[in-house]
Amino acid sequence: METIKLNIDGRDIETQSGKSVLEASLEAGIYIPYLCYHPDLGTTGDCGLCLVEVEGSDELVISCTTPVAGGMVVKTKSKRLAEARRQAMEKILAGHPADCGTCIKYLNCELQSLKQYISEEEYKPKGRARLFAVDNSNPLFTIDPNKCVMCTRCIRACKDLRGVGVLIEKTKGEERYIGTENGLPLADSGCRFCGACAEVCPSGAIMDKEELTKGKNRKHALLPCRYTCPAEIDVPRYLRFIGEKKYTAAAAVIREKVPFPGVLGYVCDRPCEDVCRRGEVNQPVSIRELKRYAAEHDADDLKSIRKPATDKKVAVIGSGPAGLTAAYYLALQGHDVSVFETLPFAGGMLRCGIPEYRLPRAVLDKEIKCIEDMGIEIKTGTRIESIDTLFQQGFDGIITSIGTHQGQKLRIPGADNDGVLIGVDFLRDINLGKEVNIGENVLVLGGGNVAFDCARAARRLGATEVKIACLESRETMPAADDEIKQGEEEGITLYPARTFTRILTENGKITGVECLEVSSLTFDEEKNPQIETREDSQHVIEADTVIFAIGQRPE
Repeated sequence: METIKLNIDGRDIETQSGKSVLEASLEAGIYIPYLCYHPDLGTTGDCGLCLVEVEGSDELVISCTTPVAGGMVVKTKSKRLAEARRQAMEKILAGHPADCGTCIKYLNCELQSLKQYISEEEYKPKGRARLFAVDNSNPLFTIDPNKCVMCTRCIRACKDLRGVGVLIEKTKGEERYIGTENGLPLADSGCRFCGACAEVCPSGAIMDKEELTKGKNRKHALLPCRYTCPAEIDVPRYLRFIGEKKYTAAAAVIREKVPFPGVLGYVCDRPCEDVCRRGEVNQPVSIRELKRYAAEHDADDLKSIRKPATDKKVAVIGSGPAGLTAAYYLALQGHDVSVFETLPFAGGMLRCGIPEYRLPRAVLDKEIKCIEDMGIEIKTGTRIESIDTLFQQGFDGIITSIGTHQGQKLRIPGADNDGVLIGVDFLRDINLGKEVNIGENVLVLGGGNVAFDCARAARRLGATEVKIACLESRETMPAADDEIKQGEEEGITLYPARTFTRILTENGKITGVECLEVSSLTFDEEKNPQIETREDSQHVIEADTVIFAIGQRPE
């Protein structure tokens, strides 16, 4: 673009052609008051606050709609401008309610700040009759059309920024106001409740409900999906790209935090959906499914850009999700990264722990290849016995991410019998294609996702009866809700609130697990379970195969 030189308030300024005088001034740190303009929305030029004087023009010029020109000389301050802006502000405030002292935006109001900047004189709005009822009908916003100054920012944000177009300009008698088609409530109008309208409103006509943000970090309160995400992925931004059919851009946003958009689209526990603000109106946005859709339609033409080489070498021990994530972002910083993996394949628990029916291997393979394409070397079948050898090979830094591949079992009688399996070993053998023998009546001990993976895998291996028993109650089981639901749909029987005393055998074969019903389960300061059982609740859950899925630790 062409570089334009102009003078503003005696300063020589350089800017790009196509910019407005207002934009050039603000970029140069020269403030001009404005209301209808917004940096993300453009302008309408209606408010009359951003007037300037331009040499050669007898008339005052609206700076937000006037493009810069070479040699232009601009003045942003004069008595004439001050009076014109004062009159424009008086016109804007003429119909605004006289309730500043009681408004929750008091001292945090863009309109109030503009008034104070333009004139130090006290001006009390006349306080027009309240023609409109305040709308508190939805749980997210308070809408008070009486406070609207018709800057139309909300209309433009809804239509141009979000592509929705729910808000429109309407009239009631001689009054103009912002509303919806046919006066429908927001929940019925197609509103996505993204909050863009409230974010750009300068006058308090559209505000987030006070209880949403009071006493809280405002960003966390208004974007709970993003800040509940363990990786703080910018959920609203990639959803917006998906809405615009910019799927590669959406996947790129996810990769800013995690290099596995496709994997997350299948196996993420989606805590973001539990706090989605849309859920307060009807139902949460299907964030995980949209993430998967973006990954499936990712053209992969937005390549990650590496910084210049640093000549630093880093070794990563372990090629699970943690190791590959570390390798990816280290490579982005320009480091030379090598990953060492004991198993004959990369992926760690993504490959050997999660069954293929939950995470298709083609999805995982594609994303590992994207990581390798960053110039990262993954050495499978390579066990590292000592990090000293890596330093001797010239590595400047080492990251260990070996995972928790050793499953645990309870120290109860019968736990070492044939027919007792360890969950992570059971899943690994299945994923490696090994022959796995189980009986027809399988009992999995544990209440997490691994327990449900084991149970559902056993069903797919041909077990006719599959059960899960765990310490936790049905309401507090740590497994994801959809895992529990899908398990029940597949005919898996749940025995929650159970503790186990011994595994029973007869003629060397398992016949069941002796249990007690749990009446109370708490944890002490060291996270050790404190279990109380019901009297006379001893019973047996029959099984010919028992699988422990009660936790894991590093090998």
